[in-house]
Formats: sequence, C-alpha cells, structure tokens
Amino acid sequence: MRIILSSALIGAMLPAIMAPAAAQRADRPTPGFVRVRLETAMGPIVLALNAKRAPETTANFMRYVDDGRFDGIAFYRVARNKAAPQYGFVQSGIRTDARRFLDLIPHESTAKTGIKHLDMTISMARRGPPGSANGNWFITVGAAPQMDWTKTNPGYAAFGRVVGGQAVIKRILAQPTGGRMAGTMLMKPVVITRSVRLDGKPRPTGRPRPWLIEGRKDG
Repeated sequence: MRIILSSALIGAMLPAIMAPAAAQRADRPTPGFVRVRLETAMGPIVLALNAKRAPETTANFMRYVDDGRFDGIAFYRVARNKAAPQYGFVQSGIRTDARRFLDLIPHESTAKTGIKHLDMTISMARRGPPGSANGNWFITVGAAPQMDWTKTNPGYAAFGRVVGGQAVIKRILAQPTGGRMAGTMLMKPVVITRSVRLDGKPRPTGRPRPWLIEGRKDG
C-alpha cells in the first residue's frame, strides 16, 4: 500500500505552518469525535477522529478497530523531508494483507470535509485513484498542504488528528529506514499491539477474521 508522492512534494512540506491549538483532548470525549488509543511498542498514541465532518472515513477506520483488524499491524514506512528531517509522515495499516481487508471507501476530500493536512493529521493512504482507500493510513508531522485537494489534485482524505502521544509519532519518524520505495521503509517496523475504541460502543462487522484462525500476525 503506497501514497503516490514524489520526493519534490515531500520536500515541499512547510514546517512553519503548524496546526492551531485543538479543542480535542486525549483524556476526555469531544462531541462529534471518536477517540482511539493505539498501543505501540514505543508507547501509546491517541487519535481523535472527526465523525461529523468525515463520517464515512471515520466509520471505516472504526470498523477495523472494532474488529481488531489493526491489532498486530505496524508502522512500516517513514517519509522524511530531506531539507528538514524532523518533518514528514509515518504510515501504517494492513498493507496488502487480504485477510484483514474490508471494503474500498468513497473519497472524502479536504474540499468536502474542510479538514486540512496540518501537523499530526491522520489521513487515508490509497493504492491509486480516489476511492481506492481501505485499511492503510498515515500521520503527518508538520503541515502537508500538498496533500490537500486542489483543482488539479484530488489530495488525500484527512479525518482526524493525534491528540496524545505526539512524541511517539516523532520518535517513529526518526527511526532508520531503507529498502524499497526510495528507502522509506522502516528497518524495524513499530508494532501496534492493540487498537482500542475509547468513545461509544464497539460495533464489530461480524465478518471472518482468518488471520486469527491461522494463528498468524501481520502478513
């Protein structure tokens, strides 16, 4: 699973443009948002997903959480800004593991939702054109306006932000990389041992979970 970005676009990230102070908090619910805690090998991360402005993208993510489809996956890719390596994005998700796959989802662009790619924004990765996203996603470190919708670029579907564990995201961004995709693959992926819904009642899909039956972790 990949994000289609050139090195020039990654280098265009503007660290001077950062997210404004957010009303969402890790320690309490916020109306219109759903919080998720990701328990990782480097520490916990708390997300606040915007169910009001990005309902389909948020609902999709929560189906994976409620089914346990993100348990045992990993942050596997890091793309750093060459000029300012403290900025970039980290990527996670089911990769190409068909055992965890649910459905493709409609593209909720930044023009539709108004959710921009600012610092610590979570957004959907996809294999190709809009509408090809499912269980892969990324988190920006520093603003990434080149990922927003324009008249010539559909951009990516931002749907929330990190409200706890920002330091964990930054540590992941700093980990050694190499290998495929221009050397952006983490040499040691950071495992997400468990993903937990913090707000509302879990709504598992009831669909088969063959990776558990097979007794295997991430494919």
